[in-house]
Amino acid sequence: MNMQSPAAGELEGRVIAITGCTGGLGRAIALDAARAGAELILIGRNVHKLQGLHAEIGQFAPERALMAPLDLEKALASDYDRLAAAVLARYGRLDGLVHCAGLLGTLTPIEQYDVPTWVRVLHVNLTAAFALTQVLLPALRQSRDASVIFTSSGVGRRGRAYWGAYAVSKFGVEGLMQVLADELAGNSRIRVNSINPGPARTAMRRQAYPAEPLDVPAAPETLTGPFIRLLGPAGTGTTGQALDCQQR
Repeated sequence: MNMQSPAAGELEGRVIAITGCTGGLGRAIALDAARAGAELILIGRNVHKLQGLHAEIGQFAPERALMAPLDLEKALASDYDRLAAAVLARYGRLDGLVHCAGLLGTLTPIEQYDVPTWVRVLHVNLTAAFALTQVLLPALRQSRDASVIFTSSGVGRRGRAYWGAYAVSKFGVEGLMQVLADELAGNSRIRVNSINPGPARTAMRRQAYPAEPLDVPAAPETLTGPFIRLLGPAGTGTTGQALDCQQR
């Protein structure tokens, strides 16, 4: 597919939910999706940051964003169900779901990896993404052209030493994407893909590479194009693909 920058109004009239939208790549995608005409469901655990993002979007796109506080680490089944019911009640459908929330954990040899940290990272990065996608599938099925995007990583496509639970969770995300895409092919209008943004100037990247110069990785704002394109009509017909934002 064409992975160039999105056209103005590319997401006009589409309802899109984004997790991890209060920082880094998720925030950049949310802002650009709103500028492209989408109505947004902002999913995050930090209410204060959600309010800030909501207010920023309101400056150029009033009434185009809905806050949906949800802590993916602690959420219960009833929390997911409430969110899914609210989406259907307000919009009657969901046209896009972008999974950007994630935890790095620690960069530690498997032999020494802390088990509770392992469980926490796998839960937030993989199990919560599965659970949220599952409860939102009925709303996605009501769309005429729905797109689910899982944010992946280079270490989720080729394992690297010390990346532990984060890498394993991203391998799991790739598997989840492939299984779901295959299940939905031919019996729905839902397409499912993963995107590896590559090195980005985010807090997570800083945590992983504390000595790296601040201006070396790409700014998140420069990486949103492929996500917006895949959410819109340009992504029609693309499913089951593991895509990259940056040239290797």
